[in-house]
Amino acid sequence: MSGTIHIVGAGLAGLSCAVRLADEGRRVALHEAARMAGGRCRSYFDPSLDLVIDNGNHLLLSGNWAARDYGARIGASDALVGPAECQFDFLDFETGRRWRLRPNASKIPWWIFVPDRRVPETRPLDYLDAARLLFAKAGATIGETMRCDGLLFEKLWRPVMLSALNTEPTEASATLAGAVLRETLAAGGAACRPLVARGGLGHAFIEPALAKLSAQGVSPRFGARLREIDVDDGRVRALRFAGEDIALGEEDSVVLAVPPWSATELVPKLVAPDDYRAILNVHFKIAPPPGQPLLLGMVGSVSEWLFAFDDRLSVTISGADRLIEEPREALAGQIWAEVAAATGLPRDLPPWQIVKEKRATFAATPAQEARRPGAETAWRNLFLAGDWTATGLPATIEGSIRSGYKAAALAGCAKAP
Repeated sequence: MSGTIHIVGAGLAGLSCAVRLADEGRRVALHEAARMAGGRCRSYFDPSLDLVIDNGNHLLLSGNWAARDYGARIGASDALVGPAECQFDFLDFETGRRWRLRPNASKIPWWIFVPDRRVPETRPLDYLDAARLLFAKAGATIGETMRCDGLLFEKLWRPVMLSALNTEPTEASATLAGAVLRETLAAGGAACRPLVARGGLGHAFIEPALAKLSAQGVSPRFGARLREIDVDDGRVRALRFAGEDIALGEEDSVVLAVPPWSATELVPKLVAPDDYRAILNVHFKIAPPPGQPLLLGMVGSVSEWLFAFDDRLSVTISGADRLIEEPREALAGQIWAEVAAATGLPRDLPPWQIVKEKRATFAATPAQEARRPGAETAWRNLFLAGDWTATGLPATIEGSIRSGYKAAALAGCAKAP
């Protein structure tokens, strides 16, 4: 095939698709409605903090093969940092107790038999209940599949599943939770080493990709908002952008890598997720104290995960719809009080910024999971990409990149990963 592949959307799904296709020597045209790339995975300068911050904090794991492959392709393998072995630090605000979860590297989970590797006051047999998720029935919730009460659930499974699915675990899809478990703890600690873009999401995922694509002759058209897709005889015939129409040749293809609400406006009769959950991030301009873990799970508090960057501390709260309308200053003060208690820093509120993503991800419920479309559409040369498509994973960076790779394989006959 020698046609042009038009990718609409320069978020992670679109960028990963473009990178794969460009590496295969395909001709790529990249169109983005915004003035910058990255979508929900981006960095920007915040004048109130005088810092470059991320619009949201994202945790990756060493077993995220697509994200690792993408990083290698764009020359940013060293942009993700984390401990040499799998370990997760936690603080229980109710008791003040700290612990470190340390799964062993192999798939045989002998770590559950070692008290200082597991959640305090839990027993080895307690961990077996979550294995039910690996064999969950389609359409079942986590609450219908495993026990959703007790110490282990409250101290480990609930915070982990809430962050992975961005949906209250009791109502979230058990099959999606099983997919997360299958690729993480069930795969052994070697697949669970936490990785963070310490230099920022832009530095890790966006800027190197744009530089690589530019060197390959692919320059995104920013400010290019797609208004309409013209279809005829089973094919896309033209893309109508604001101020410009682009006719497609017989060998041209289109990858639509836009949010689901945009895709349903552009693609007739497309069924896609239509219920969303919020994520709230709070950035504090203050250096972390010496010895502060890169990532700290905070249990029994409003704050959920505390990220320690060189120039700031950042808190992420998933399923945050209940907090979206809260007064910003009061919320910042409440969260900082928790962070100060966790770090030993002064209680005086440092400069802060709150970033609210009302539609951060689709709601990971069975009903919404059933609405996720595949990459192929009813039109032979139109394909979909995005973390909201049927990746088999929740709405994550890993799922987004995998969707881009899948669309690239379909649109350009790229070699399968």
